[in-house]
Amino acid sequence: MIRQVVLDVEGITISGQLYLPGDKAPYPTVCVCHGIPAGTPEQNESGYPLLAERICHQGFAVLFFNFRGTGASSGNLDILGWTRDLEAAIDYLWTLPEVAKSHLSLLGFSGGAAVSVYVTARDARISCVATCACPAEFTFVTEVDEPQAVVDHFRRIGTIRDKNFPRSVAKWLNGFRLVRPIEYVSGIAPRPLLLVHGNQDETIDISHAHRLYDSAGEPKQMIIIDGAGHQLRQNTRAISSVIDWLKSQCRD
Repeated sequence: MIRQVVLDVEGITISGQLYLPGDKAPYPTVCVCHGIPAGTPEQNESGYPLLAERICHQGFAVLFFNFRGTGASSGNLDILGWTRDLEAAIDYLWTLPEVAKSHLSLLGFSGGAAVSVYVTARDARISCVATCACPAEFTFVTEVDEPQAVVDHFRRIGTIRDKNFPRSVAKWLNGFRLVRPIEYVSGIAPRPLLLVHGNQDETIDISHAHRLYDSAGEPKQMIIIDGAGHQLRQNTRAISSVIDWLKSQCRD
């Protein structure tokens, strides 16, 4: 069963799909958080829906939604706004009788993983979090010479859509400094944390995973996928490891 989901967050439409196994509700539930687009998405790109279906087939309810500025959702890319989008998604899931409140997990990829760590540390409703290619911090914020060039890049690929956004480039960039997983990862404990990273990640160096692991409390686990790059949702070994771990967290 697939249910279309539309949320209103600060007047922004957040669109998603809820995948339900179809029997024996309530279900352990996973909210999937995608990363920051690197380029203009392909029209028929089906990676995340296929991932949601795969997890659903293992007995989970799965919510996949597009953060503001991406996909069918409205608005503009804004990392602090993404944290509020995720909170709204959790609020929505919390109202559903199909959702087992004791097993509400987050699965985040890259920028979505950073948002997942930030939100989990501040929201006790989350039972555990799995991250794939999570940055310890957004290094491009400190490395950029021309802040406007960052905005121009996201405007070109269609994640910043409004001419008058952002009103302050400096404030918008500062959001990426605030959503800094290395500062929040310790706040996840005593809830379980999984860090999955490829040792050939061309976007976020594997050192980020080691920094996060060292800063996290127990219980925690780190899985390094040999030969894998940044796109872990397309890596069979990575996703199999994530699903096995999520299933292990649902054994009462």
